[in-house]
Amino acid sequence: MIAVKTSGEMAVLRENGATLAAIVQRLRSKIKPGISTAYLDNIAAELIREQGAIAAFKGYRDFPATICASINEEIVHGIPSTKRVLRDGDIISIDIGLIRNGFYADMAITVPVGEVSLQARKLILITQAALSRGINQVKIGNRVSDISHAIGRCIEGAGFYPVKEYAGHGIGRELHEDPSIPNYGLPNQGGAMLRAGMVLALEPMAKTDSLPVRVMPDGWTVVTATRGLAAHCEHMVALTEDGVEVLTKIKFPKETSECK
Repeated sequence: MIAVKTSGEMAVLRENGATLAAIVQRLRSKIKPGISTAYLDNIAAELIREQGAIAAFKGYRDFPATICASINEEIVHGIPSTKRVLRDGDIISIDIGLIRNGFYADMAITVPVGEVSLQARKLILITQAALSRGINQVKIGNRVSDISHAIGRCIEGAGFYPVKEYAGHGIGRELHEDPSIPNYGLPNQGGAMLRAGMVLALEPMAKTDSLPVRVMPDGWTVVTATRGLAAHCEHMVALTEDGVEVLTKIKFPKETSECK
């Protein structure tokens, strides 16, 4: 069942989203060669505490950390470690969430570390572009399939592949609520009808191969089958009578890429 938020609930979600975006902005500024993913995790934990919030991921289904830190071929759910040190040319996805006043916030970015390959840069930019295309389809009267199609078409048009095993989701009092929002599919093929009061977490994941993903022995880290690169971006958005509102707004670098 899809929970439609009241104006009061929306106000809390809006505040939580803005807080999380500010935290992510500060985290992104710390990313550079030579630091460990555990270092980023410790910073994230402190920043969340400073805002009177609780880390949403730590302890969620026994996940052991505040952030998911996924490097290069890791798509999602990478576990921070002092042994994972960033190197020039890596790309890293940071997925992070918080809880405050009974409501969640959730977002993700993928960031280049130092100088990266042209393929890596293109992959990140296309994943960001796919997120924008998905957000553009969050309209009253559209369906979830319209969002999914816009995301998948953007990724595939650039020569990459959408991750099909994981999806975006509704969000509110729970981290993962209905509806599920796949990152691929045909338009006008069903899924929930979009209406005012919905809050959704759209999260395109793109990779360089077409094979099914794999889960590492730690039970969490998801990787590409060929160990090719992957990128992941996520925004929380609210659908109102006035249109769509990005609740986790953040300034991406000026360099952009357009979908075909």
